[in-house]
Amino acid sequence: MFATFRTMAITAVALALTVGFAAPAQAGYIVTLTEGPDPSNPLVDDVFANGSGPLDLTDLTPPSSNGGTVALINPMGAFGGTIRTGPTSFTGDMAYSGATGPGSFGSGTTTTLASSGSGDLVAVTGFVGAGASFIDVPVNYVSGNPLSDNSTYDSATFASLGVTPGTYKWTWGTGAHADSLTLDIVAPAAGVPEPASLALLAVALAGLGMVVRLRRG
Repeated sequence: MFATFRTMAITAVALALTVGFAAPAQAGYIVTLTEGPDPSNPLVDDVFANGSGPLDLTDLTPPSSNGGTVALINPMGAFGGTIRTGPTSFTGDMAYSGATGPGSFGSGTTTTLASSGSGDLVAVTGFVGAGASFIDVPVNYVSGNPLSDNSTYDSATFASLGVTPGTYKWTWGTGAHADSLTLDIVAPAAGVPEPASLALLAVALAGLGMVVRLRRG
């Protein structure tokens, strides 16, 4: 009886270890959009896009020809929302079809080009009501390899770009080849003054300081 109990205990521990060391699920490519002070001018806001992760293209439909584009954002275009992260110079890309996900990620209908950017050009275009989104990757990209990029929109805010904070996810494939591209638009922390508010506060404090000096004089 003791031997049976010991066998059961060993089996339970083995199962627990197997679960604990199991490979994590494929996270896919994730691009994070944040709003914050410009590094060279803290009184002005910029919007930053940072993307990383691999993409499994196995179950997507490849393009018949290559194209090219630049980093930009349009939350809700004529047919759907698009975000492209990476270089601001014209870069060759391949647009794979077959992903499904949200048709837009905000109310803005204007295309805004990134002010600067670098790394791999990666994009997603969601079509409103169509359910057949496109995933763009660099020309000659090998499925499953890591991707990394960034773009900056100078003197911009979520409001000026027309994006809505939240998590937007496009998926495709089945089984081992199931994958996704996620856009995470991170809302600014509550209670943190906007740069414009900080500027007004600075002016008010300066004025208050002048009044105090005049009174003392």
